[in-house]
Amino acid sequence: MSETITEHEAMEEPVVESTAESVSDEQLIAMLVDRARSEGLQLTGQGGLLQQLTKRVLESALEGEITDHVGYDKHDVTGRNSGNSRNGTRSKTVLTDVGPVEVKVPRDTAGTFEPQIVKKRQRRLTGVDEMVLSLSAKGLTHGEISAHLAEVYGAEVSKQTITTITDKVMEGMADWQSRPLDRVYPVVFVDAINVKIRDGQVANRPIYLAMAVTVEGTRDILGIWAGDGGEGAKHWLQVFTELRNRGVEDVLMLVCDGLKGLPDAVETVWPRTIVQTCIVHLIRNSIRYVARQDWDKVARDLKPVYTAPSEAAATERFLEFSEKWGTKYPAVTKLWSDWAEMVPFLSFDVEIRKVICSTNAIESVNARIRKAVRARGHFPSEIAALKCVYMALMSLDPTGKGRRRWTMRWKAPLNAFQIAFEGRLTPTSN
Repeated sequence: MSETITEHEAMEEPVVESTAESVSDEQLIAMLVDRARSEGLQLTGQGGLLQQLTKRVLESALEGEITDHVGYDKHDVTGRNSGNSRNGTRSKTVLTDVGPVEVKVPRDTAGTFEPQIVKKRQRRLTGVDEMVLSLSAKGLTHGEISAHLAEVYGAEVSKQTITTITDKVMEGMADWQSRPLDRVYPVVFVDAINVKIRDGQVANRPIYLAMAVTVEGTRDILGIWAGDGGEGAKHWLQVFTELRNRGVEDVLMLVCDGLKGLPDAVETVWPRTIVQTCIVHLIRNSIRYVARQDWDKVARDLKPVYTAPSEAAATERFLEFSEKWGTKYPAVTKLWSDWAEMVPFLSFDVEIRKVICSTNAIESVNARIRKAVRARGHFPSEIAALKCVYMALMSLDPTGKGRRRWTMRWKAPLNAFQIAFEGRLTPTSN
């Protein structure tokens, strides 16, 4: 079938006027906006300027694709009897960042044209998928995301479609959770976040998170694991064995919040690793047993213990604290009695103390996760909870500024680690 040019098509061809001076992008945008305003056309929303521009851009790109495919420009006589030619268009509505846009997709007589910018059976541009994942990472439910897209973009997106988009995340999550890791990490922080999971009945379940600082001073989330509420050595042995199997041969220090059974598991997997209890968590937990009027006094009297210049001095300060507060608040002195896990950081340089006496580094990550988790309320399954946490982690630091701040903040501590743990941060040569 040869392609002919109708009189109507010829009349539709745009007239290009030559200009003495080229028009800049900024001037062109200003002209379009002014024209839209003068004609009473909205910039956004259904039928707005952005939708029309998107339609023109997509159709122009599709026209370029079919020109490359058939080998000649539209209405070019060289295309007659070429064996394959244009065969009209078909209308298709795709969901874009500016709402639903109806585009005309060209066809060829041979049926071999495969458009790339808007693929066959594709109903959403990639930006829409990214938008859905971003909203889901912030904790919005699928119903809330659907309502948001309908309200803002006038687009009807079903809950099932949103589920299909977010389920794609699980493929990436499996690869991420099993990726190879570095040989050695200066510090690994371990913490848990409780989420509500409906398994017959709604119950709190822990999601464990391990975050490391690399030898370059960057942050690396090693993995997330769902627990059943137990925090024994067996559970942690499985977690640390998994990390070792993924390449982690050595961890200089591991900071945690007194998780049960963890030190024994660490010793089994990495015998030389020093386990440090998070002092900030210890102080917070202590205050829970203290009357409101004594909060400031107890916190002030605990400070000489964890800021002491040595373990011997810390022991003396703790005995003084116990004599003063032990009778009134015995639970507080009991919390601090596990001396072996509390004092390791006292043996190190002040730069190391600053970064290992607390899990503040991981708390900033947990704060983002908790925000997403609280917005969801509870989850129908363990997989749904892990998916939410994973998407929240993947949305961290979108600009990269956090990574740069981390690197600068860790320069001095890493130098101190290099000296204190001589040889362990430097990979051995084969």
